[in-house]
Amino acid sequence: MSKTKEERLADVHAEALLEFNRAYSPQQEVRLQCLQDRRFVSIPGAQWEDSLREQFANRPRFEVNKIHMSVMRIFNEYRNNRVSVDFRAKDNGATEDVADIMDGLYRADEQECNAQEAYDNAFDEGVSGGMGAWRVRAKYEDEEDEEDDKQRICMEPIYDADSSVYYDADAKRQDKRDATRCWVISSMSLAAFTEEHGDASSFQKDGTLVEFDWFTPDVAYIAEYYRVEEKRKTLLVYRFVPTKEEVKVEESDEDEIERLTAQGYILARRKKITTKRVHKYIMSGDRILEDCGYIAGKCIPIIPFYGKRAFVDNVERIQGHVRLTTDLMRLYNMLISLLAEISVYSPIEKPIFTPEQMQGHENAWSRDSIDRPAYQLINAITGIDGSPIPAGPIGYVKPPQIPQALAALMQLCNVDMQELLGAQGGAEEVVSNISAKAVELIQTRLDMQTFIYMDNFAKAMKRCGEVWKGMAQELYDEESREMKTVGVDGSEDTIELMKPVMEDGKTTKENDLTAGRFDVVTDVGPSFVTRRDGTVRALSGVLQYTQDPQERAAITGVIFQNLDGEGLGDLKEWNRRRLISMGVIKPTDEEKAELDAAAANAAPDPQAQFLEAEAGKSRALAQKAEADTTVSLANAQKIQAETDKTQAQTNEILKKIGALDIDTLLKLVEAHKSSAEPAASPVAA
Repeated sequence: MSKTKEERLADVHAEALLEFNRAYSPQQEVRLQCLQDRRFVSIPGAQWEDSLREQFANRPRFEVNKIHMSVMRIFNEYRNNRVSVDFRAKDNGATEDVADIMDGLYRADEQECNAQEAYDNAFDEGVSGGMGAWRVRAKYEDEEDEEDDKQRICMEPIYDADSSVYYDADAKRQDKRDATRCWVISSMSLAAFTEEHGDASSFQKDGTLVEFDWFTPDVAYIAEYYRVEEKRKTLLVYRFVPTKEEVKVEESDEDEIERLTAQGYILARRKKITTKRVHKYIMSGDRILEDCGYIAGKCIPIIPFYGKRAFVDNVERIQGHVRLTTDLMRLYNMLISLLAEISVYSPIEKPIFTPEQMQGHENAWSRDSIDRPAYQLINAITGIDGSPIPAGPIGYVKPPQIPQALAALMQLCNVDMQELLGAQGGAEEVVSNISAKAVELIQTRLDMQTFIYMDNFAKAMKRCGEVWKGMAQELYDEESREMKTVGVDGSEDTIELMKPVMEDGKTTKENDLTAGRFDVVTDVGPSFVTRRDGTVRALSGVLQYTQDPQERAAITGVIFQNLDGEGLGDLKEWNRRRLISMGVIKPTDEEKAELDAAAANAAPDPQAQFLEAEAGKSRALAQKAEADTTVSLANAQKIQAETDKTQAQTNEILKKIGALDIDTLLKLVEAHKSSAEPAASPVAA
């Protein structure tokens, strides 16, 4: 008997609570430490939390946050060396042109949703506390248009990821590609929860099953619950031997198997495959609030980033840049506060008087350090006989002395703090008369302190690219859909997806993201502006070593294209056309179309016309010379033919002559002579 929808969702919720308990229990203390570290470095007064606040309740509590600048240096290093995602063709079905289109679409999606906010928030939380995360989500381009079903992919920040993002306990990989479940928890007021989802009073907490407080007197928690559902099936590959044609069919499709067998196909091999889809739910502590169905792609769209991560005792331990310095920072603050407390005491010895001596002069003495009078008065002491007895103070209060151990301990704290935070004895300062090689070595040493965070963030960005690719191949499949792309230099272009084209007499789809497989790689380096400035410096240095006019013009044009300044747009556009005409850079499709149209509609150039006429004249002369040569060859062939004919006739006559006897031959000769002599003139006769 099949279950109803309510029963199925109840089973899903029970399983989700059980699995969440397994994921939350071992991580509860770890995540609390991450939250405390973030508070320690970011919130004023947090360095005196816990028992220290009670111990110094009535004493000075100064806070010198030396960790903040060290963490900020790592943040700035990351912002100066952004991590970019690059797609590359993996097999013959994929092309580099489509990979470049995917790069442009990914950058356009980042620009559209301001993905840098999500990346920066995750990096900041990961470095300071140990864990950050962001969400990859598909949303409609125009959510108010009922007819527009086109979607784009966006990257959204997840705040307080160490307190809200949990994966199943069996997920071990750093990017969580092996996770089968994920929860993203958020809070709502009880009033808002009741208004949107109904009464929550039916929830009964079972301490043996649920450790997380889904409902408190003031707050109700809900979670995005992602569950990977796998479907295993066996494919049978049948082959038709004469043509070697292969057909794949599922093992459960008995009718198709019977048809192929009747046609003469034989079973070649079996293949077991597993397909994955991600099911999304919205849940609370007592029920499934919404079944969102399957999402685009085959991956859980929550991207984690860890500052430092390790498994110890089969528990995932994570920490950031702050964890190892908290005790030293607390000790340093205690010493500074104690030193300040000692210093507030006046360095002048305070006199001690009897009440009779101070009576009437209390206010004057209490304002001594403020009014600074030239002298102070006291009352005389009266003797036994009633006569006044002049007397000074009965004693003095000595100012406190700074213990030697306090100074030594503060010095040790500073040394240890520098070692942990990475401020290695002024290595960040560049002094004069220092070689470029030394500067490079110093910078390399400083970069090594932040390398682990940049490397881990590159892994997170690679996973983000893989999740985006899976979504894009399902969402960006509309035929002839026009989409914006963004180049690495920020330039915008428009491409047409699934564009029908004719190739070898067949209709194919151009810009098809599903054709072939693609790899995802990441690149860590300076921002495009920084690299562009480096290009200008490098080419300016090369310019002095070349004297060829064409090379200098090409190098100068590229330098100009990489310059920044106000009002250079039109000049850069002219320079780009010039570089295109020189063949230095490749034109875009739009630029190529414009060049072809301009060439077709351009007025004829007199110089070009003259050259064309001269070329035509030369071609005519060449054709005439070729014709004359042909006539000469024909005449020569005719003469040769007549010569051959005469020779043949001569040979025939000779044959006939050779057949005559001598008398006949003599008669013929005489006859020939007679016919050849001219007739006699009348005068001669």
